[in-house]
Amino acid sequence: MIFLPYVLSVILILNVLLALAIIFLERRDASSTWAWLMVLLFIPIAGFFLYLIFGRKLSKKEIFTWDKKSRLGLLTAVQDQLRSIKDHTLKVYHEDIVPYEDLIYMQLKNNDALLTQDNEVEIFTDGQKKFHALLEDLEQAQEHIHLLYYIVRDDQLGQRLADVLVRKAEQGVEVKLLYDDMGSRKLRRKYIRRIEEAGGMVETFFPPLIPKLNMKINYRNHRKLAIIDGKIGYIGGFNIGDEYLGYSKRFGYWRDTHVRIKGGAVNNMQTRFILDWNHASRDDIFYDERYFQAEAEGDVGVQIISSGPDSDWEQIKNGYIKMIMSAKEYVYIQTPYFIPDDSLLDAMRIAVLSGVDVRIMIPNKPDHPFVYWATYSNIGELLKAGATVYIYQKGFLHAKTLIVDGNIASVGTANIDVRSFRLNFEVNAFLYHPKIAHVLADRFHEDITDSTKLTFKLYKNRSTWIKFKEAIARLLSPIL
Repeated sequence: MIFLPYVLSVILILNVLLALAIIFLERRDASSTWAWLMVLLFIPIAGFFLYLIFGRKLSKKEIFTWDKKSRLGLLTAVQDQLRSIKDHTLKVYHEDIVPYEDLIYMQLKNNDALLTQDNEVEIFTDGQKKFHALLEDLEQAQEHIHLLYYIVRDDQLGQRLADVLVRKAEQGVEVKLLYDDMGSRKLRRKYIRRIEEAGGMVETFFPPLIPKLNMKINYRNHRKLAIIDGKIGYIGGFNIGDEYLGYSKRFGYWRDTHVRIKGGAVNNMQTRFILDWNHASRDDIFYDERYFQAEAEGDVGVQIISSGPDSDWEQIKNGYIKMIMSAKEYVYIQTPYFIPDDSLLDAMRIAVLSGVDVRIMIPNKPDHPFVYWATYSNIGELLKAGATVYIYQKGFLHAKTLIVDGNIASVGTANIDVRSFRLNFEVNAFLYHPKIAHVLADRFHEDITDSTKLTFKLYKNRSTWIKFKEAIARLLSPIL
């Protein structure tokens, strides 16, 4: 007991030093800083270790690099397109793109996101249909299969995927599978070995240096990409697992959004995959024209936007804000989590107060309860402003979709939350075409029939216990 005062003094000093480091060295936004200070205050010992695992910022050094040949070609194309927008000489397939040239310019300048206008886009909102199409495309692969998923499970769907990958690898097709260590933490080595023994390659993003102790656990590759022969690309919210087919008793029907793309945008999806693969693997992919075989298939404008903690800019969030601020008629949002920062929340609030019809759809069934209560807390802010909120009842809503005025839309992996904007590696397809935007809007309206409307009156009548949980969740939402 004689040493107790000294121990407490050491803990206090460590807490003060760590607090100073958070304030002066990490250069966080004020909300995140206060959230971590609260953690250190209430759980000083555990909070120290929680910060070491979940709080440290990722180094801003370039973790994604590629050889000079491909980089030079990309930068040249980006600069040409930037000049054409500034000079008002950008050739557009549809005049509907012109009002959004400033959005296109922003994503070009800050994300090297080339606009391609020769794409055919197919939308999937049902897991059965999406995976039927994906597996069929994989079976037809002749040159290569490149897959990146946050979650890969060793279940029925996972085995069906492995069967195809093994078969194609044995046929001489280049097979590469990249998965996130945290998201696929239950994936057995037996599953991986089976693909590798057939000639495929499997890599882990941010694997732990010590088994079961991953100091980068807070930074996750949440992207979902599939590229077949450089001609077909898939991007969206579905991972690899039986729950995405609607087989989970806990979640029931799984409502998500994914798109299949054929056209120039596939080249940009391929670039994203190669950059991620080269970071995770010692067996780098070097520039080869056979990886970029996309052919003109349609007239949909597409930009592939990436974001992550390695960047100084929150590109996808900034794209969302720009889209919302351009709205004249309506904004439709579907997201499983709704934890926007002040800038995005203000953009939505301003849109509502300007007479824009802002509708948000969130799930009734939470997969992360703490995040769920933070979602409800933020929803209350927009209900008060006059937004319309729907609670999806048919099953679990996992779609990450934003639609504006029936002209443009975004579909991808980024949720409306701080984690997606600042901590996860994400990728979205920004789609510039009225036909695609209207199809997504129609799906939104169909989902309304499977939803209940949350009014501000109902929200105000929630119990004191729910209000308490919302308050705690909202306080810590910047670091969820």
